[in-house]
Amino acid sequence: MNQTTPGAGRMAGKTAIVTGGRGDLGSATVRLLAEQGAKVASLDVAGAPAAVEHPSVAEYDVDVTSEASVAGTVASVCADLGTPDVLVNAAGIIGPAGPSHTAEEQDFDLLFNVNVKGVWLMTKHTVPAMLQQQAGSIINFSSIHGITGGKNVPLYHATKGAVRLLTKSDAAAYGGHGIRVNSIHPGSMNTRMSRRSAEQSPIGAAAYYQQLVGGNPLPRQGEPIEIAYAVLYLASDESRFTTGAELVVDGGYTAV
Repeated sequence: MNQTTPGAGRMAGKTAIVTGGRGDLGSATVRLLAEQGAKVASLDVAGAPAAVEHPSVAEYDVDVTSEASVAGTVASVCADLGTPDVLVNAAGIIGPAGPSHTAEEQDFDLLFNVNVKGVWLMTKHTVPAMLQQQAGSIINFSSIHGITGGKNVPLYHATKGAVRLLTKSDAAAYGGHGIRVNSIHPGSMNTRMSRRSAEQSPIGAAAYYQQLVGGNPLPRQGEPIEIAYAVLYLASDESRFTTGAELVVDGGYTAV
């Protein structure tokens, strides 16, 4: 793994791949890693507008549910930017709300294809390059609901629980090759998705947010940059003895 030069940024000399790079959390991560000196490949679905303009950011279209798309995109990134030191699997969807018996088979398939299969495929096709250099850091986006249950979106929770355990399994498998694998667990975040939910809530936005985060030790939503800084720690050499860990960034939601 390329070592950071003191004073040159915490990611100087590194190449990072970030999926979901045009979403709120992904774009904050892309921007921060680039500002900290990394060459960043920002990956997202075709048609999503680029979210970050930076000379060190390159945009790529990808369908994380398609092995051919993932394999081709990762090969292009390696050819253009070099061997990736970091993979951030931030792409994900939440799906329709409702208990299990109200969901449809296509809901199940779509959620697991994007949230779980996508993480696995990106790892499968990025790890070989990391194995060659015997170093790397993989950061998978799970959720607080990969740790706790909840009645609103059980299929989403199930996918994030799967990501949590895939992270630990890959950490065990690749640690001997210098590859670290950790998961990020965001709480309620100030994102476009959250704002849409608040606007559509029958109880009104103010009551919705009070219900959502009012009981937290830190009674507010998190900001995307706060997730990005957590990713930065796990991506940098500062976390070189951290693997198989769950970094929870939730305002204390899981503490009470």
